[in-house]
Amino acid sequence: MSKNIIKIQDLKKDYVNDEMVTSVLHGLNFAIDQGEFLAIMGPSGSGKSTLMHILGFLDTPTSGKYIFKDRDVSNLEEDDLAKIRNEEVSFIFQTFNLLPKTSVYENVKLPLLYSALGDHDKRVKEAIESVGLSHRINNLSNQLSGGERQRVAIARALVTNPSVIFADEPTGNLDTKSGQAVMEILEELNNNGHTIILVTHEQYTAQHAERIIKIIDGKIVSDDKVVERRSSINGDNFIK
Repeated sequence: MSKNIIKIQDLKKDYVNDEMVTSVLHGLNFAIDQGEFLAIMGPSGSGKSTLMHILGFLDTPTSGKYIFKDRDVSNLEEDDLAKIRNEEVSFIFQTFNLLPKTSVYENVKLPLLYSALGDHDKRVKEAIESVGLSHRINNLSNQLSGGERQRVAIARALVTNPSVIFADEPTGNLDTKSGQAVMEILEELNNNGHTIILVTHEQYTAQHAERIIKIIDGKIVSDDKVVERRSSINGDNFIK
């Protein structure tokens, strides 16, 4: 298997409404390595969310190729996409997407209900411990702070041990301190080998990544390594 976990070739996405075609992505080309921490940046309407949905198997491209783990997944049927979505990727959203009157334990366990993975109890407890919330395991999610709820969302994303974790504006609803804590957890996950794709419009947040792809009007305008990477783990910047 190649080092690339994702390879995109001439990827295009159009939406058709009442015979009107709106082009959102215009021939994108890039690759993402296994274990990389990539940020996709762009203003509202730039196409970054559409791109994340395609990369996360929530949508399909109009044309072009999407190679995932050496397999062309560009034109898979919905059942095949659902299987990959369940087994290979997970998501952390800005709005947490937790069940409000359900315990931390049950929220984190939810993805395992659709998984063939075994030893659910151990997986759930280890995921919760990894985000520092073992003491909250029996609390309802609506009893938690925003930062704690996002950490539960991270634990839920981890519980299936996915190949790629997508983080969509994960600090958007958090104060600075809670946002720093969330970025610290994402960095630690990356240090432990997880591939992370961060979608954000904030330069400050994007600089926690190793590399930033900037998209404007559905086109890649830059694709650069982060020279001065911000590390929330030591509370300062470090030179990569």
